[in-house]
Amino acid sequence: MVRAEWAIFEEDYWAINNVLEDLLKSSQCRNVILIDRTGQLISQCGPDVEFDLTSFSSLCAADFEANYQLAKLIGEKDFSTLYHQGAKDSMYLGKIGQGVVLVVLFDRSTTLGLVRLRVKRAVEELDVIIAKLFEKLEYRNEEYDAFDDGFTREVEAEIDSLFVD
Repeated sequence: MVRAEWAIFEEDYWAINNVLEDLLKSSQCRNVILIDRTGQLISQCGPDVEFDLTSFSSLCAADFEANYQLAKLIGEKDFSTLYHQGAKDSMYLGKIGQGVVLVVLFDRSTTLGLVRLRVKRAVEELDVIIAKLFEKLEYRNEEYDAFDDGFTREVEAEIDSLFVD
């Protein structure tokens, strides 16, 4: 399930950011970015980036989705990680449950091996946090799903009447 919008409780925000900060320090990477598979930015740790983070998040999500389709073509369920190496900068993407993707930007001051090792641990920790967050959000959404069909029809009719010429 991919959420169209995110609601993060304060304790979950701090739990997520603590994992991201720990990954940033322990892997010696430049930036750590958490997005969902629709390209929505969830969180980011590290210095300010010199590019549009919203566009970057969307492109990372599209990259992950394209590679998902490639995996299916060759008979794999999906690829849980992606790695892109540049002349001086690289990025490593790791799949977390619930349609969340962890993006790590790093340069030659660290190694791919260290990044992979630290990302593996971070993904395990984030998987637990995100799963608990989704449980809370599902419970919270159940509280608001108590509207009956009649109420829904009345709301839709009211909205339609607002846009009548």
